[in-house]
Amino acid sequence: MGLEASGTTPLDPAYILDISTWALENQEPMEPKDLPNAFLQRLWLLSPDARSPCCKPLHDVLKNANKSPEEIINDFGGESQSAINPLDLVSAVFMSANTFLQQEMTVRMLQCQFAVPLVLPNIDPEEPSHFLLWPLRGAVSKWRSHLPDNNSKVYEGDLASTYMPIVSCVKLGYSGVSKSQVLNNVISGLRSPSETFLHRGLDGGQLPRRLSNGLVEVGWYLPTGDTTRDIFPVPVVISNLRGDASSHEKCLSLLCKVSSAVVVFCGDLREKEKLILASCKNMASKLILIDLSDAEKNENRVVGFTGPNLEEYMGVPRGSVLQGRDLSEEELANRLCDTLKDLLPYELKHVTLEAAAKLAKEHGFNLDEGAACEKAMATVEEVLRGLDEGSAQFREKQIPLQGPLWSKLAEIEKEESKQRKEGKEIDPQLQKEKKDILLELSSYKMTPAMKIFTDALFTDTVERTYFLSRMKLRLLQKQIQKPNSPQDIVTNLQTEMKAGLPEFYDELQNGTNDNLLDSDSFCTDSTFNEETTEEQHVSEQHQMCLDVSFDQVASSSQPSEPDPSTLGLEHFLREMGLIFELTHMSPSSGSHNVLRLPSLATDLLLYGIPLELMDGDASNIPIHWLGCVFAELKRRLPQEQCRTRVLTNLGVHHDRNTEVLYALFGVRFPDGRKRATRGVYMTALCLPDNLRKDMEFDFLFLIDAGLCTMSLDNTRNMLIHDNEMATVATGLSDVLMQSISSHVGTDFEANFTVIVNALLRINECGSMPICQLLAQDESINTLLQASQLRRVSDMLQAEIGDRGNSNANNHYAKTTNSITCLKGPWYNMSLSDPIDTQYSKAVLKLKQNLFEALKKCAAKSKAKGLPEFMSHLCAVWDAVKAESFSISMNNTDIALAFSLFCTELSQWENTFLEHTESWLNGARRTIFDTKAKAVDALIQNGLLSELKDEAREEVKTEVDTLRSKGEAYLMKENSLKMNTFRPILVSHMDDLQERVTEELIQRLGTVNESHCSKTQLEHFEALLEKEQESKLHTLLEKSKATKVLLQDTELEEEFEDAWSKTLSNFEFRSSETDDITTRVTDILKENLISRGLHKHMNKLEVNGQNQTASFQVSDEHFGYRSRLKHMFEDNNRQQKLEAQRVACNIIEEYNQFVAEKSSLPAEFSDSYITTLLDNVEKALKETSMEIRSAFEVELKVYLCSSACQDFQNLHDRYAKNSELLTGITSSKSTYKAEFTYQFRKRDQCQRVAQAFTSMIIKPTVSDYIYRPLGMCIVEEIQGKAQQYQSPRAFHQSLLEELIEEDCFESFLEYLLSYENIRVRKIQETVVAHLSESTSLNKWRQQRLGEIIGKIAAAVSQTTDGTNGVLSDTKPLLESVCLNLEKDGDVDVSRASLDGPFFSITTEWDRFVTCLMELLARMRLDLAQEFSQNVDITQLLQCLPDQPQCFLLSRVRGCDQQCPLCGAPCELSEMGHEVHRALLHRPKDRLSCDSGSLCCPLSCPVSMTEDNPGMSKDIEDTSVACRVLHSLYPDWIISPEDPNSQMPSAYWRYVLARFSERFAKEYKQGPTKIPEEWKKITKEEALYSLKEAFLPE
Repeated sequence: MGLEASGTTPLDPAYILDISTWALENQEPMEPKDLPNAFLQRLWLLSPDARSPCCKPLHDVLKNANKSPEEIINDFGGESQSAINPLDLVSAVFMSANTFLQQEMTVRMLQCQFAVPLVLPNIDPEEPSHFLLWPLRGAVSKWRSHLPDNNSKVYEGDLASTYMPIVSCVKLGYSGVSKSQVLNNVISGLRSPSETFLHRGLDGGQLPRRLSNGLVEVGWYLPTGDTTRDIFPVPVVISNLRGDASSHEKCLSLLCKVSSAVVVFCGDLREKEKLILASCKNMASKLILIDLSDAEKNENRVVGFTGPNLEEYMGVPRGSVLQGRDLSEEELANRLCDTLKDLLPYELKHVTLEAAAKLAKEHGFNLDEGAACEKAMATVEEVLRGLDEGSAQFREKQIPLQGPLWSKLAEIEKEESKQRKEGKEIDPQLQKEKKDILLELSSYKMTPAMKIFTDALFTDTVERTYFLSRMKLRLLQKQIQKPNSPQDIVTNLQTEMKAGLPEFYDELQNGTNDNLLDSDSFCTDSTFNEETTEEQHVSEQHQMCLDVSFDQVASSSQPSEPDPSTLGLEHFLREMGLIFELTHMSPSSGSHNVLRLPSLATDLLLYGIPLELMDGDASNIPIHWLGCVFAELKRRLPQEQCRTRVLTNLGVHHDRNTEVLYALFGVRFPDGRKRATRGVYMTALCLPDNLRKDMEFDFLFLIDAGLCTMSLDNTRNMLIHDNEMATVATGLSDVLMQSISSHVGTDFEANFTVIVNALLRINECGSMPICQLLAQDESINTLLQASQLRRVSDMLQAEIGDRGNSNANNHYAKTTNSITCLKGPWYNMSLSDPIDTQYSKAVLKLKQNLFEALKKCAAKSKAKGLPEFMSHLCAVWDAVKAESFSISMNNTDIALAFSLFCTELSQWENTFLEHTESWLNGARRTIFDTKAKAVDALIQNGLLSELKDEAREEVKTEVDTLRSKGEAYLMKENSLKMNTFRPILVSHMDDLQERVTEELIQRLGTVNESHCSKTQLEHFEALLEKEQESKLHTLLEKSKATKVLLQDTELEEEFEDAWSKTLSNFEFRSSETDDITTRVTDILKENLISRGLHKHMNKLEVNGQNQTASFQVSDEHFGYRSRLKHMFEDNNRQQKLEAQRVACNIIEEYNQFVAEKSSLPAEFSDSYITTLLDNVEKALKETSMEIRSAFEVELKVYLCSSACQDFQNLHDRYAKNSELLTGITSSKSTYKAEFTYQFRKRDQCQRVAQAFTSMIIKPTVSDYIYRPLGMCIVEEIQGKAQQYQSPRAFHQSLLEELIEEDCFESFLEYLLSYENIRVRKIQETVVAHLSESTSLNKWRQQRLGEIIGKIAAAVSQTTDGTNGVLSDTKPLLESVCLNLEKDGDVDVSRASLDGPFFSITTEWDRFVTCLMELLARMRLDLAQEFSQNVDITQLLQCLPDQPQCFLLSRVRGCDQQCPLCGAPCELSEMGHEVHRALLHRPKDRLSCDSGSLCCPLSCPVSMTEDNPGMSKDIEDTSVACRVLHSLYPDWIISPEDPNSQMPSAYWRYVLARFSERFAKEYKQGPTKIPEEWKKITKEEALYSLKEAFLPE
């Protein structure tokens, strides 16, 4: 933990100065070695997490880069980041500290309600532990006991010597109960559990202990007097042994012997623990056992040590065993509390830790109070011998110089100074009195007490520190004790009780308690006798002992006035200074070691003991003494380290001021607990090296000036003394901290007037400290006084021109005076009172304010050296003695009147500032109204100038009004009519006018600049947005065309291009720019010097001038030998050409370099010139020519001159508004991210719109166009072709087409597949019609326009109220579909909308724009498609309703065919039941199958009717015809008219025409065709057809 060095050099209190005094923030430890410093710093701030072992979670990534994750986790302790057990942290710091730092730590830990070490284990486990008594001597507190006759007295005592019950708690065996948490609950009672004792539930508490096993801690419980709140009626010390007691038997033995009661937490015990527990019973006065054993684990238990037998086995009284195995820690704590309450206050002996220390030494423990401590303590007793007779008598005998003679001498000197100031002669009577006093003082001989005191201070540092600390503690004890000795009383009580308890004392004489009787730490012990009378007697004796203990040792401490006769260490130090001062007043009075006293005082000052600058009781300053001390201090310090600043704390003299300064700087000043010692005290703090440069001084002098809290002898004299002290302290100060408190006994008005008068007097001298106000509580009186003092300080600081910067909340208020509230802990608070949770933050805030004020002092004045400080002290003291001020030392009216005037003026100023703020708001609106003209610098600057002039006039007018009101107030108030206050008012008004005017003009400029910058930024963003929109449009079109998702790198490249173009085209506001020629020349000069070309420096004079010609190579660029070598080569022409080529190449490379840098969006940099010169050197190095350095220099000068012109433009462009450019550049990543985001969203929007168009809109449009198209075609065909009006007309037309075609295959198809030929003919008709018709394109264009209009209307209806709003597209698209279906009467298939694809969040109006663009493009594409030639077949296939199907349905009829010949039914009536064919087919040319016989009555005659061999068949057929009606009742088959041959002429013509083909097709032999058939013509056949289809 970084404490290795403390093994040889322990940490001392000075170490606190390094880690706490100069720390302005609570720094988190980064690694384990930082934990000790963090512990001490937090402890001095009384932070509740001071003992936290956690390191900062953000560990160094680079440090752990090579470690595995497991190692990192192990190093940092998982989530808690705890490095060690917190108990080890506390132990380690205590082990590394000397006893004096241990005492300071102990006091602070007890204030935090932490347990403190009593027995500290040794680092070497083989060595004995340390018993820490000295640290406990400094722990002093107050309490109120609940004894019957104490009447709620307030007691005060220290932890080491106060008689109290000590309850020691140990653990034997393993148990799951946390002993420390139980004890915390015991101490806390009904309040929230404290963390007095560290336990495993805290951060790091679960980690194994390495140093703290065997540690004994003590917690100090103090009652408050509130019976509802207090747990115990008397103070109780609770000690806690860490670790299992079986491993620390020595500590256990000590605790058993010194404790009033021992509480043993018994876990699972074995044989060893059994023996130890039995020994505890023999040693302890009172034993309480808590059974925590596990009932289920019997293998580790010892019979007789568990359950109900434990009490009987141990032989302890009833109720001494608590069953805790089934109780929670809170319940167990309550049980233990109840048990201890029953024993308090009478049944437990009261002991002191002083006596315990003696017993510990006998047991082999190392006692921290060694020989040096014992010697120092003995010396203290010698110095204070005779003090018991009375403080007043002791002061008269041992420190007489502080008596009335010193005070009288001070009065005489002040009167002499007044007479000198008035120009009068010194009164002879005064001179005689002064001579008599000096004569009487000359007979002074150093008293024995002072001789011993000074001799003790000349000892070594350790012994001297022990001596001074012991002096403070003994003098404090003398204040809180009564004259009777507690040891004598206790001895008498023991003697009386011994007669009543002979058996008990025999045991003490012969048993383990032999040493107890000789110790002064115990009152009588108690035994439990069965006889009631003896129990009562013992109780009475204990009552007597308790009364003596608290009344005589701790002492009653009722609130009372400070005793002027009480002594403190400061009295002896004051006497030491007066002894030296007397040697200068009366040289014949020199005595023992007097000349060495300034050196001794310097040692004490550097060690931290305050030096008294002014005796507040006598109101005098020992000038010679202080001069020698400061001379000695200067002699010891280096001359360059003597710069000083003074920070003064001015307030009522009481302990609170001491606590504040101790918390801030770690130094102790004399407190005012029970003493009336007053004075001005100073300590010196040396600044660390890292602060000296920043603060501009080396030493910080801390001064504490305590005022009188109440009248002690003469009120008038005390008031004068207070005024003199406050004036001296204020006059010495650079920073003045005014401590304000409503402390009991303080006189609010008197102290307030003293402070105000001091400020007024010092103000007359022309100097004024920076004031800081500290409120020590939040009472109304404190806050009122703080507010009034702040107003007074503000008023006075204005006169000396000390103005602070404006703060954020009130733009016109000075920040030199700030108020910090700090609430405790104070001395009059008990250690049982909790610390304010904001205490640590308040201390740090106050320290930050003070150091900020000290830093501001450098702007006011130069830090004084030690001689200057002493001279200043003399000057201030001379002014005070002579009362060289307009305000007398006993005047109080002026201060009150002036403070009231400041309050009244402050209210007027607030009204004025409100008016100013209102005017500024109007000016702000005026500036903002010029938005369009903000970029016009001339207009904007003119407006700003007008507003500034108006602001000056407005402020001047209002301040003049305030000045008049203030002067009238001063003339009206009698106390303020003197000439002192009008200059203050005038100066304050001038300061107010200047300050407000300056601030107002500054804010106007800020508003104007902000407005212009905002306008510029908006203009830039508009340009960038325009450029980005162009890029986005291009990228989106590319994405739409390629359907490839663009990568981020491509987007970043496009953005960089847009960014560069925008910056290059953006016009910044013109402003002053600097010339870069000087910068370029300096760089060129350094380059030539580094290359040893000093002789060419004169060539730099032309750098930066305009180039009038190109660079030319001359003969001077070549050496004599080179020219001689090439003289025959046409006057070196070839060499010159080569050099010129090299120069041209370098210049060309330069031009490319300039072009590259100018295209970058970056400011000119010096590195450009450095790179340019390096390129020249590199190019010349690569050439093989013999060339002189003049060529290199002139070429560099030429290029640098060009660079001055080329890069000046670049510099001007970016120097015009660097702040705006910086802001724009810093937001570049945001703009880039927004660009990428916009593309991604728009691309996503476009893709979703494309999907919606292709998957939903386009199918809907296609369906809307093509679904009714079939019916349109049918209607048009029917209008032009009559054969499609009925099945009969179609059949007739079909037969006519067949005969016109004259094609056998068609007739054959008709006969064999009537359905196919019918469909084919309809298909051909439709195709032929569409091929000739022009209506198709018109129909489609019309329908396309209709559907697009309906879609646009549906989208527009959905768009209402969604402009600029981010919306989910899916529900909106569903709404579009619903609107289209409802209002447009369009069928929309929304199945594709299911799923997450269409659910994106985007701006609906942007999506609509994209959708409408796609819709328009789709319309154009379809319109263009409709205007082109179309494949009719493909068109018909895509029609939802086929026109040929419609036509077929119109001519289909009933689809019934003749059962004999297959001729179709010709009846067109719907629902007819009897069918009829108008023209039957030939019977012998049909396929022969059953049921296909033709009727001879209606079918055409057979081709064999003229064949005689077939007459028999005819006769048979005729017979069968008679029964046709019975066979086919649903068919009408009428016999053919024998007189008419026309109906059959059609088929006879066909048979005659294709006879052979039919025969061949049917595989029959040749058929003889009648001649009559052959004579039938086509016209006759057609006529017969018409005859057959004539309507009936």
